[in-house]
Amino acid sequence: MNRYNRSDKPDWVPPRSIKLLDQVRERVRYLHYSLQTEKAYVYWAKAFVLWTARSHGGFRHPREMGQAEVEGFLTMLATEKQVAPATHRQALNALLFLYRQVLGMELPWMQQIGRPPERKRIPAVLTVQEVRTLLSHMAGTEALLAALLYGRGLRLGHSDVSTTMIYTHVLKVAAGGTSSPLDSLALHLPPG
Repeated sequence: MNRYNRSDKPDWVPPRSIKLLDQVRERVRYLHYSLQTEKAYVYWAKAFVLWTARSHGGFRHPREMGQAEVEGFLTMLATEKQVAPATHRQALNALLFLYRQVLGMELPWMQQIGRPPERKRIPAVLTVQEVRTLLSHMAGTEALLAALLYGRGLRLGHSDVSTTMIYTHVLKVAAGGTSSPLDSLALHLPPG
């Protein structure tokens, strides 16, 4: 425990600022959250208020809003904006912070709001035998380039071939003699 997180600090102190976003900033700073957290929470509080103003026909203070508006905002993020689960959780945490820490309202229904699960990322990886089969069906320049890319562990999505060639040759020169797969390739290619 450090001097900023002392237990003698009150849990909730009413904000001194008048404007809502200034109250969010004040409370974040009082609790010594990071600057990035402050920016994110202010952004989501502002986005929530603006969204409810557009969708419900006019500005209202979050104290006057309830479960329907919060769930509508979070549903809009998930369905219309199709934000990532981490972004959705950040928006939810910002609204929880707004209601609990800034407005001092404990809303039991906020705990029941679902948090989206992490997306499963399945890598597209081929086995060695699948790569051999794939390369055996190629011929000529395509086979040579595919073998080169596979041998260097490169992906076409990460770099194009000309950049790869320049990069490996720059590494050879800068490292003072590091061999490159292009060196052996250059011996077998006709000049030109």
